[in-house]
Amino acid sequence: MARTTVLVMIDGLDPEYLAACPAPNLQRFASDGFCVTGSGMMPSVTNVNNTTMVTGHYPAQHGIVSNYWLDRQAGIEEYVESGEFICAETIFAQCRRRGGRSLLAASKDKLRRLLGDDTDLAFSSELPTAQAVTAVGDPPDVYSLEVNAWTINAAREALRAEHYDLAFIATTDYAMHAYGPEHPESRRHVAILDEALGQLVADVPDLQLLITADHGMSDKRRMLNLPAVLRKHGIAARAVPIIKDLYVVHHSNLGGCIFLHLEDHRALDDALEILRETDGIEEALPRTEAARRFSLMEERIGDIVVTGSADVVFGDPAEVSLRPGLRSHGSAHEQQVPIIGYGGDFGGFEFRENRDLGRYVSERILG
Repeated sequence: MARTTVLVMIDGLDPEYLAACPAPNLQRFASDGFCVTGSGMMPSVTNVNNTTMVTGHYPAQHGIVSNYWLDRQAGIEEYVESGEFICAETIFAQCRRRGGRSLLAASKDKLRRLLGDDTDLAFSSELPTAQAVTAVGDPPDVYSLEVNAWTINAAREALRAEHYDLAFIATTDYAMHAYGPEHPESRRHVAILDEALGQLVADVPDLQLLITADHGMSDKRRMLNLPAVLRKHGIAARAVPIIKDLYVVHHSNLGGCIFLHLEDHRALDDALEILRETDGIEEALPRTEAARRFSLMEERIGDIVVTGSADVVFGDPAEVSLRPGLRSHGSAHEQQVPIIGYGGDFGGFEFRENRDLGRYVSERILG
């Protein structure tokens, strides 16, 4: 493991951003290496896909099926932001078993808390190390265009200071939630990212680089309150917003997939029929079918998993309003992601999903 393998997860990097925004370094990486459009996991939310990347497994194996869930046994809703929820070995643990060293740098601290176990160094822009601050300055606000460059630059300086066999760099998608691909601020944000990635490759010798996203992004114009829809038919249900996290400025906890828990399971068939006839709902699947379709851990999802049309999010207007210009994710319409590889021996390995980054590391580098 003499080389350094760096995985970069650019949160919310829908392929449309690469098509609309100049990015000469990313274009060079793609030209000299490879670039394909692949698929992320469902639900298309951060925790599910990042855990998939650092385990190389589907959610059915690693157990992270949402950002937020209802613990059926305890009867409480909680954020999924601790490594104790992960049921599969991470590439960081595998690296440590092989005698290697790993690093995790994240813009959002929730990913440090969720994925940082078994790394030799883990920090975020929200909880930086003193060394990172000395090297690249105080981190910008997490709701800024500049924060992701800080994270990449801080990781670069850590890699220059000490050898790590493996690094995982995770950004935040604030800019993608705020601005569409054609917006001038998106071009500025992608340019900032591109410059930081170019400097990373220039300054870290013998690096092999894999870049992808956790999900894409869509404009959302309609909000559906599913418990209210079912209540009109005498069916009581509890909706759990699986996109929910502490970064409410991003998406207001409104996403295109939601878990429903029924008070009376005998109402399942009637509930499914009502939901499937509701405009804006793309799929309404009972638990076992949803687990099979999306490769999810069955005991951790709702009685019904609902996905929306491209412009739909799910929420309760008594709790949250659908603001104009909301961009979000969670549905199947945000599954497409770019996958770029540069500087490595990728021949004979097929990259079709963001999961394949972790699989590549596990099988080719650490196996």
